[in-house]
Amino acid sequence: MGVSTASPAKGICTVTVDFPPVNALPVQGWYDLADALRTAGRDPEVRCVVLAAAGRGFNAGVDIKEMQRDSGHSALIGANRGCYEAFAAVYECEVPVVAAVNGYCLGGGIGLVGNADAIVASDDAVFGLPELDRGALGAATHLARLVPQHLMRALYYTSRTATARELHAHGSVWKVVPRDGLADAALELAREIAQKDGLLIRLAKAAINGIDPVDVRRSYRFEQGFTFEANLSGVAGRVRDTFGTEGKKEDRA
Repeated sequence: MGVSTASPAKGICTVTVDFPPVNALPVQGWYDLADALRTAGRDPEVRCVVLAAAGRGFNAGVDIKEMQRDSGHSALIGANRGCYEAFAAVYECEVPVVAAVNGYCLGGGIGLVGNADAIVASDDAVFGLPELDRGALGAATHLARLVPQHLMRALYYTSRTATARELHAHGSVWKVVPRDGLADAALELAREIAQKDGLLIRLAKAAINGIDPVDVRRSYRFEQGFTFEANLSGVAGRVRDTFGTEGKKEDRA
């Protein structure tokens, strides 16, 4: 349980997230993930990082129960800052990051894969931002890197998901494979990247980030301000407390 690293092949570091049962990360988990990604990127022997997850799905976002147990705002602030650091650690990793996505990739998962350099997904993978159903906002910055603008808005407002094959059709997923072939497919791409000169691949990552039309750090931070406003107003708590229940449907009506 937690965040672990391994070296499955020369020049490759795999960072694996494992928070049963659904990979909804607690506050400390986001910081641990950020630290693991930054450490891997600083290793001069590493030329590509594979970000993977164990269990039923890639990532289910933040641990809502941790927030519900907190009578104040410390868990919310911690989750905001932790997500901010983890998303940035993917984007700013000194070498390319390949996300290997299985099952559901929701909420914070979108923040991770939206900042990755490439995505390989299993054929059961689904991607979405159910934030409005959870009393939150955020990561539209990252969803907009995966799908066209109007589709991003429709997915965001409805909390619907898109399949791996749909994202492949939009060009944001590199390859879709059966679930049991995901690890091999991600490593295949990582090996091809890792064959490049170590210094040159780092310069390439910095150069590509430098020409990015959107400052993902600033854009996501702007979104987080509205998340905090929703919590201060009380609406976030009302929605969050009915998440996954019949009460949520009644509130919608």
